[in-house]
Amino acid sequence: MKKAVYPGSFDPITNGHLDIIERASKLFDELTVAVLVNPDKKGMFDIDERVELIKKVIAQYDNVNVVSFNGLLIDFMNKNDIDVIVKGLRAVSDFEYELQMALMNNKLDATKETVFMMTSAKYSFLSSSAVKQVAKFGGCIEGLVPDELVELISKRVK
Repeated sequence: MKKAVYPGSFDPITNGHLDIIERASKLFDELTVAVLVNPDKKGMFDIDERVELIKKVIAQYDNVNVVSFNGLLIDFMNKNDIDVIVKGLRAVSDFEYELQMALMNNKLDATKETVFMMTSAKYSFLSSSAVKQVAKFGGCIEGLVPDELVELISKRVK
């Protein structure tokens, strides 16, 4: 059984994230969406809220589960018998950062592999930070995040 992890802060989860989840779920027997606290980012939703929101919008994928974690991704992977990291890339700037992370993870455990998935073109501009900023200034976020979250996000920023 080939298991993969898709780590991120997902604050909030976007349609770009969902695109990667859908596509990765077809490539692996089991995909774990691992929600982490990023100390460099101010959260809109706490970690438990993010986990629950993601569970709600990925319910149709039988081979995808959602959990939160703290600490090193490699430790999480070893505890859960996961060998592959899935990372979505939007632009060259993403690649530079993610390459550094992949090399560090490989240094920590050479048995783990990182797979980069290019985002679908229609989501190449999309990020959680951009969604938060648009929502904060009253812009329309429909089509950027799952429909079930539009109203919740709009209320949260007010």
